[in-house]
Amino acid sequence: MKKPNILIFMVDQLNGTLFPDGPVDWLHVPNIRALAERSTRFRNAYTASPLCAPGRAAFMSGQLPSATGVYDNAAEFASSIPTYAHQLRRAGYHTCLSGKMHFVGPDQLHGFEERLTTDIYPPDFGWTPDYRKPGERIEWWYHNMGSVTGSGVAEISNQMEYDDEVAYHATRKVYDLGRRKDGRPWCLTVSFTHPHDPYVARKKYWDLYNDCQHLEPEVPAIPYEAQDAHSKRIFDANDWRSFDISREDIRRSRQAYFANISYLDDKIGEVMEALRGTRQEEDTIILFVSDHGDMLGARGLWFKMSFYEGSARVPVMISAPQMQPGVVTDPVSNIDICPTLCDLADVSMEEVAPWTTGESLVPLGQGGKRTSSVVMEYAAEASYAPMVSLRQGKWKFNRCALDPDQLFNLEADPNEMTNLADDPVHADVLAEFDAEAKSRWDLARFDADVRQSQARRWVVYEALRNGSYFPWDYQPLQKASERYMRNHMDLNVVEENARYPRGE
Repeated sequence: MKKPNILIFMVDQLNGTLFPDGPVDWLHVPNIRALAERSTRFRNAYTASPLCAPGRAAFMSGQLPSATGVYDNAAEFASSIPTYAHQLRRAGYHTCLSGKMHFVGPDQLHGFEERLTTDIYPPDFGWTPDYRKPGERIEWWYHNMGSVTGSGVAEISNQMEYDDEVAYHATRKVYDLGRRKDGRPWCLTVSFTHPHDPYVARKKYWDLYNDCQHLEPEVPAIPYEAQDAHSKRIFDANDWRSFDISREDIRRSRQAYFANISYLDDKIGEVMEALRGTRQEEDTIILFVSDHGDMLGARGLWFKMSFYEGSARVPVMISAPQMQPGVVTDPVSNIDICPTLCDLADVSMEEVAPWTTGESLVPLGQGGKRTSSVVMEYAAEASYAPMVSLRQGKWKFNRCALDPDQLFNLEADPNEMTNLADDPVHADVLAEFDAEAKSRWDLARFDADVRQSQARRWVVYEALRNGSYFPWDYQPLQKASERYMRNHMDLNVVEENARYPRGE
């Protein structure tokens, strides 16, 4: 029996609170909404780390940053770490990536047999933070609030150019797969960079939200002095004092963000149209996921780098015959995706289990329950020491050696306004989380490992930028002599093989 094909749509920085049960009703996303209706939808899904490279390495490997060593956006993803692409390829799948995965290091494939585009971000060590210099802003690559003050309409941008290319190549690949030149099952990952800031959108999508009632965050800005310790670090890292953020800046940024979700919906629609046109939809499992969220101005915070819900929660939806459509409320993580894909593809879970701390989500799509904690880690820019988080049931617990603990009841306090860590009424809950955190992490060792990694990378990066520079960027190869019609081919065969369907 042929294994199912797998199509993964990954997006970047999509706030999971906009997906309580599929996309909220006011988003203009007909293609994503149609996918949601046929999917198991995970209301309380979280990133393993609220930043691109660590979150994506965790998504691909099923392991936390403390295990992968991918602590930040310039930490190498080691070639020896198995990913879902390795596991599926080993099981006979053709594995292919179109788009972003923010791999750092000379290995730009990590199990993908084929990669159709280069990445949008650099793969070297240039974006390495430095815990030896707490509070230092690295101007040339740190986020700043210019994404907010510069929000608005544009018909082309760096990111639109990239996602246009991602969708184009993904669509061409689906047609190619449909022509069935290769009898293997396939796993195609289509990974977009939107709705990641800058908050700039094409007018046709911008105009969809001119009358949107959600252009201001539910929790307005909190004064800097009243922010928690880590949020202050984020404000400082984002150079907030150099910008005067107006109400209109906030509204325009959010409008552009929502517009770019609709832009993505069109791109996903293009790929889905190719899938249906080549009659592969019924044989294909479809996954929709983001690497992390975006605070979108809530509490005055933007972008990610935080364990608050807007930054840490992500949409996860899976359309598979083994899983029933409907909503699952148990907390889950994107480190669960790797074992889930292997489970759905009937790859031996005994062979997958040693290489992942994630758990398959398939049983949850069959009425099962999850009792284990969801785990998050963060050790990148705006942090001065590693931060960890546990989500179980209605509770979220955050810890950093530099800061007071945080404990939130997300049922009673979904906006995380009241820290209950010092409330004696909840001392037993805090004690349970304290014990679990101590059993999971040696924070001093974690901190030492991060510092050693950063220090090594600073030496290597400075060395490699001296003299002749050899880039690690992925260079997509197009063999022009093997495309279309060439004189070492038979024209009749070329035309016949390139057509789908044939004979209609």
